[in-house]
Amino acid sequence: MSQSRSALIVDDERDIRELLVLTLGRMGLRVDTAANLAEARELLGGGRYDLCFTDMRLPDGNGIELVGEIVRDHPQTPVAMITAFGNMDLAVEALKAGAFDFVSKPVDINVLRGLVKHALELNNSERSHPAASPQDQASRLLGDSPAMATLRATIAKVARSQAPVYILGESGVGKELVARTIHEQGARAGGPFVPVNCGAIPAELMESEFFGHKRGSFTGAHADKPGLFQAASGGTLFLDEVAELPLAMQVKLLRAIQEKRVRPVGAPGEVPVDVRILSATHKDLGLLVTDGRFRHDLYYRINVIELRVPPLRERTGDLPQLAGAILARLAAGQERRPPELTPAAVSALAGYPFPGNVRELENVLERALAMADGERIDASDLHLPQAPIRTADNGPPSAAPEAVVDLDPGTGALPSYIEQLERAAIQKALEDNRWNKTKAAAQLGITFRALRYKLKKLGMD
Repeated sequence: MSQSRSALIVDDERDIRELLVLTLGRMGLRVDTAANLAEARELLGGGRYDLCFTDMRLPDGNGIELVGEIVRDHPQTPVAMITAFGNMDLAVEALKAGAFDFVSKPVDINVLRGLVKHALELNNSERSHPAASPQDQASRLLGDSPAMATLRATIAKVARSQAPVYILGESGVGKELVARTIHEQGARAGGPFVPVNCGAIPAELMESEFFGHKRGSFTGAHADKPGLFQAASGGTLFLDEVAELPLAMQVKLLRAIQEKRVRPVGAPGEVPVDVRILSATHKDLGLLVTDGRFRHDLYYRINVIELRVPPLRERTGDLPQLAGAILARLAAGQERRPPELTPAAVSALAGYPFPGNVRELENVLERALAMADGERIDASDLHLPQAPIRTADNGPPSAAPEAVVDLDPGTGALPSYIEQLERAAIQKALEDNRWNKTKAAAQLGITFRALRYKLKKLGMD
């Protein structure tokens, strides 16, 4: 690491300053120190630093003040907060104020080294991002709508932090793609991105899957196995459908996030982990907290930064560009020229509320690509419901009685209305049961065979 890199240490405890100076010096950094806010401000005014550490409590003020000033006046300088052991409330407060990360006293040298490495990566102009996959290039973050412009700007901002991000949005909006983009634009881009569907892991295996296990720790444990936290070391762990975690696992996850350490099943002690936590769900976590089904303290920890992904119906102006990119990707996979959407097809897409969002749009276009004749896709090739249900809030189709539709016998609207109610009910049942058709059929009160028939009839298979 080049000697041109520099760091500022702000702490009134000489022992902490000396430890950090020694550790960072061995990593090749030039280090300046300050014992209070006044000295720190003077040093910051006289030069640029690649990294800053500040204690929370200083003789002449609060470290949060310094975090705010650095974020405002020196945005290219990542600042990390030094907190007392176990004082996560102040650590979270610092992250919300814009701190890059935090380190607890007594300082763990390995954790400190990892933090420094990631902080310096932020301003490394030679850092290369992994190449975007075809799917990334094709779909969900495209669009010139204000909603998407805001989302991309927010992603760019949160990517410069190590703070946990809670991504909320309806099913199918592309929450995992947002998480992947945060990872690829941040300091951990060179590390692994490990997505995990929390609802897909059996409760009895969760601790082993997340934290790993030692050989012989339980029946069937024939060898040591690293967990998801270890697999994501140096990178990002994305907890999708985090609302599905049972309460017992929520406690263990909370501790892992707070202490940055995990204990593999059967291991005598804890091991440090270096991961950034991103989480997502289509459910209302705040409501689950109120109902006692999700721990308030865990919600507080993972929701340091909240990022809402807009549903497709809030950005219908993006549909032509989005649909074109999806068709180009699908056609490339079939080694054919992408077909063109007719004006009628574009109008039909814009008039449909897409309860399944971008995922449903992709399914609709994939089916249309297979069914269309020639090089054009018309409205009839899309097989969309003929008369989308309009609700009072312009939301997605709903089976609620207040849905408004014109039931003119001469237009055939009644069959279309019933079809849409069925579609919405089936879509919800599939989402509630994580696309397990057997369970969805049971929830709907119909047989599995009947559900398969309806899926085929409605073009949802």
